[in-house]
Amino acid sequence: MPEAYLKSVHKALEKVVGPIYIRKPISLPKTALNHNKNRYRADSILKYLTQINNTSTFLIGLTASDISTTKNGIQDWGVMGLGYCPGSVCVASSYRLKNTNKAEQLFKVAIHELGHTQGLPHCKEKTCFMRDANGKNPTDEEKAFCEACKKYLLKRGLKLN
Repeated sequence: MPEAYLKSVHKALEKVVGPIYIRKPISLPKTALNHNKNRYRADSILKYLTQINNTSTFLIGLTASDISTTKNGIQDWGVMGLGYCPGSVCVASSYRLKNTNKAEQLFKVAIHELGHTQGLPHCKEKTCFMRDANGKNPTDEEKAFCEACKKYLLKRGLKLN
């Protein structure tokens, strides 16, 4: 992950959720690699992050590698991110993002996955961070959490700034 993206995402996340600690970089687990497509299984990454995470904190893994999950019967569906819903870990990838505004898009993927860790499902509001990508990249249309999602997160104890 380019350091400029990491710093940008860190700064943007702190504006929304408050102080965030950055851990030292780690390698993606070799067990998560799908050798047929040269992609990493996001669910396997989440299992690995769960093993190394203190359960009283949330952990967002950021990567520039291609990641995938199983969706709609497709075993290796490429995704921008994945998070346990609810849970304490999620992963966001810059691999499928546009080259313009990539750091801003990565922030939106990360905050979306963080919303899932809090138990938020996908939202129908087109400008909400929790919008389902449906196989595309709608991040340029996303502006913030909608009022319903924001209310839910505040009830869960997030101190949205």
